[in-house]
Order: sequence, then structure tokens, then C-alpha cells
Amino acid sequence: MERKLAVILAADIAGYSRLVAADEEGTLTTLNAYRPVIGDLVSEHGGRIFGTAGDGLVAEFPSAVQGVRAAVMIQRALRRRNADFPPDRRLEFRIGLHLGDVVVEGSDLLGDGVNVAARLQEVAQPGGICISGALREQIEGKLDFPLTNLGERSLKNLPRPVSVHGVGWQLPDPAASGALGGPLSMPDKPSIAVLPFLNLSGDPEQEFFADGVVEDIITALSHYRWFFVIARNSSFAYKGQSLDVKQIARELGVRYVLEGSVRKAGGRVRVAGQLIDAETGAHLWAERYDRDLADIFAIQDELTQNVVAAIEPEILMGEGRRALAKPTGNLDAYECCMRGMWHHLLATAEDVTEAIGWYERALKLAPDLGRAHMGLARSLWARCVFGWSDDIERDRAAMCAAAERALALDNRDPYARYVVFGCHMIHGRLEQALAEAQRAIDLNPNFAVGFMALGWVRVFLGHFSEALEPLHTALRLSPHDPMAYMFLSRIAQAHYHLGNYEEAVYHAERALSLRRLPFILILLTASLGQLGRIEEARATLSEAVANEPADAALYREVSHPYADPRHREQLYEGLRKAGFSGAL
Repeated sequence: MERKLAVILAADIAGYSRLVAADEEGTLTTLNAYRPVIGDLVSEHGGRIFGTAGDGLVAEFPSAVQGVRAAVMIQRALRRRNADFPPDRRLEFRIGLHLGDVVVEGSDLLGDGVNVAARLQEVAQPGGICISGALREQIEGKLDFPLTNLGERSLKNLPRPVSVHGVGWQLPDPAASGALGGPLSMPDKPSIAVLPFLNLSGDPEQEFFADGVVEDIITALSHYRWFFVIARNSSFAYKGQSLDVKQIARELGVRYVLEGSVRKAGGRVRVAGQLIDAETGAHLWAERYDRDLADIFAIQDELTQNVVAAIEPEILMGEGRRALAKPTGNLDAYECCMRGMWHHLLATAEDVTEAIGWYERALKLAPDLGRAHMGLARSLWARCVFGWSDDIERDRAAMCAAAERALALDNRDPYARYVVFGCHMIHGRLEQALAEAQRAIDLNPNFAVGFMALGWVRVFLGHFSEALEPLHTALRLSPHDPMAYMFLSRIAQAHYHLGNYEEAVYHAERALSLRRLPFILILLTASLGQLGRIEEARATLSEAVANEPADAALYREVSHPYADPRHREQLYEGLRKAGFSGAL
């Protein structure tokens, strides 16, 4: 017999028979949607599933650390999805892990090592993780998850007691981390902010190139789910500022800061980077790259690898792949995309139109550049939702065509999933939008706008309490985001429908201090109306109506796609109290 030592993970659904008896089709549909999520996480952590039966599965990992990490990510991903179901329809997995000797029989594994993992799964609580003492010895001091000694247990059909330990996998409440104000607490994983690189070319036109280099580095780092990476939009809030690295790290709530410079001259480029531990001020790593311009993406890849290796070397173990974007070698098109993004984030009607022009120019140069299709879809979507479109039907049709093309070019790009989410939202297809938001976060657990999208769709599905956590998470991942008005307005909307009108006013006013957009004005007006603050409500109502597009009825349908007409009526009730006499 061939034998080997392996980490075995066994999982099944608590109360599966009851769930099937109550709703067979619904339970099987949900289970089939969860299977690929679990499979992706197992593979991403270097494991493989070698057995499935009904609601259960068994997987092996070559590393104890990666096996426990996979179990934690599975529970976190499923918890995020379960929040959109009533308690009696949630599929809660129990997971057991053991390190032991197994017998190899083809692609199957048998023996005591597999049996112990299966018995540990049986004693885990719904949504829980139990590991053996043998496995705990291997991960001690290597992971930050709290471990609870549950004692020696006599498990079914095993001749000797097994030492059982529970793994605490729950994420801290993002609101308690300071996301809504006050000092930010440190995440429970290595945290980093990549600051805008200095443009040393002496040519202001090269700012877009330098910004693009940094954006790609942030994107690459974000795919390492065991890092906490500050979103690009918040990092770029420090562009052009001369601040102490320790101060920036405090304001963003991170331990590590990457800074650097870019010099582009002729056909050559020089990129320099240095990684700083903000707690001590120590330089952990520094490197300079002098290459041909055509090698810019290889430089970004190498720089990212070095940063990862400097922060947490063992994270490289078990990495089966890296979900990096594959941008075109045509740097003219690349720079057009960077200019488009810069205008998009300024979020004025004129700048969004300018962004659309840059993306269209990029696509003429490189028709298969996924980033340009994604950016075009995003800016067309903004024009519709922000009330700047003179033909909503035309723009949303063009937006969906661009979104579908972006996804066809790279279905593992979270931004492509995000714009497809927007396409579903703008047509009121909320369940499809929910699935895309969840998938975007699966692909990039540091994706701030993905969490914003999840909170956004939950609001319109009527899951108001469940919407707040992902919205708070978005704010924590990007505390100085130029799009913070979107995060805050959806928080305000959730509070409005929960009847927390003072909270709704507070967050809507914070959103308006950043951008005065019709849908935020409508929300503030309704909240003031519910509180009886009629004079204030009439002023904001007048401004909201004055800034609506010509096709106001379609605009309201696009910007407020409620699944339940009663929630639309609740919003209308507040507006009516403020003096609004139109139809929503």
C-alpha cells in the first residue's frame, strides 16, 4: 500500500435532511451555487477535493496552515452568502480537519486520517471548524485565529480519544474598527497601503503612466487574500502630499507602506520601490528596476512578489496561481485607460463624458483591452445613475455591451464582475446582481467597491440590516475613497428603511458633503420629511428635482430598483411629507 501524511478537511451541511424536506429544489440550487465557491478556495490554498457525497466533501492539503486558512475562508464566504437567506434556509457547513497518515488508492485517500477528520466534522457546531491536536501542533504561532481547547473527545468508531480544538474564524465588526469615524484599528492580517509613486520624468503627462504602475501593483497585492490592502482610491488621496509615513499609516490603519518612483525616458523605464514598517520606520526591502518599457508589467509582477515575500514569506506556500490582470503591451491604450479612470473618479458630468472618450480611444488602439471595456461600462453606468444621461436607454444598452465584453475577456477580473453587477442593477435584476457582487468579493477579498456593491443590492432586496456590514467593510478598506459618497449614501438608505431617520440624515449629509447627486438629495429629503424637518426637506427637494434628467420616471426606476414595492412606497412616504407630489 502507498501511504503518505496529509491534512484532510471534511465538511457537510448541518440539518441537510430537514432543509431538503422543507424545500428540496431551493436547497439543491443553493448547494450547487456553493460548490464552485468551495472548490475555488480549496484549489487556491493548494488543496484538492477527492470525495463528494450528497451534501459532504473531503479534501486534502499538503500544508496544515493552508488547510486551516481554506477552512476559514470557506466559512467566511458562506456566511456572507447565508446573510441573504432567512435563517431556516441557510446552508451552514461543519468542518473538521486532521493531520494524519492516509492510504493512497488512485485519486482517492482512505484510512484513519480521513476517518478522524470526518468525526471531527460531526462534533463541530453549524458554521464551526474543529481541528485535531496533531494539526494544532503544526499551526501553533503561524496563524492569528483564536483556538479553543475543547478537550479529549471519544469519537464514533475511533478506538482512542482525540484532542479537539475549535477555530475562531469570525471577522471583527468593521464598524468597531473605526470605519465610521475615529482611529482605525489594525486588521487581523498583514496590512499595507501602496502610495502614489513619484513621477521623476519631468513631464506632467507621465503622471498617468506612474499612476497606472501603482494601480497594477495594488491590484496584484489585493489578490493575496491573506493581506489587507487599502484600496487605490484611498491611497491616492495622499498624492502630492509630503506627509510622514507613520502618520499616513495611522490614518489608513495599516502597518506597512510601499512607496516609490517612476522615471520614463524614451524606450526605457526605471521603477524604484521601498517597503517600510510604519510601526518602527524600518526599511524592510528596497529595489530598483531599469528595464525596457516593454517589460513594465514584468517589473510590476516582480515588485509585487518581493513585497509579498518581505511581509509574510510563508504566504507563498501552496499558491497554485496568481490572478493577475493581463494588460496589453500597447502602452498608448494603457495610458488612455489611466486618463479615463482619473476623469471618472472626479465624478462630474463633464469628467465622466471625458472618461468615456478616453476609453473609446483606448479601444480603437486595442479592441480587446478588457480594462477599457470595463472602464467604459463603469462611466456609462455612472452617467445613468447620477442623472447625467440625456438618453438612459441608449447609455445602459451600451454599458451592458461593454460589461459583457469585459467579462468575456477575463471572467476572473473582479472589476468585470462589478460592471456586470451594475448591468443587472440598472435593469432591476437583483438576484443576478447579488450573485455577481458575491463573486467579485470571492475573486478579490480586498475589493472595496465589491463590498459596496453587496451592500447596495441588499438594500434594494430589502435586506437592510444585512447591508450594513459590507458597506462598513468598504469604508474600512478604503477610508479616504473618492467614491465614499456612494458608500455613505447606501448606509443612509439602509438606516432609512430600518426607521433610523437621524442616522440616515447624518450619513446622507456626509455623502452630500462629497458629491451633490440627485439620488442622495432624494434620500436626505425623505429622511428629513420623516423627522418633520419640513423647511430643510423642501430646500433639498427643490435641488433634487432641478437636477433630475429629462426622463425623470426612468431615472428613478434605474436609481431605485426596489424588489418590493412597499419599500419604494416607504421612500415615497418621506418625500410626500416633504411636499413631493410626483410619482416614483
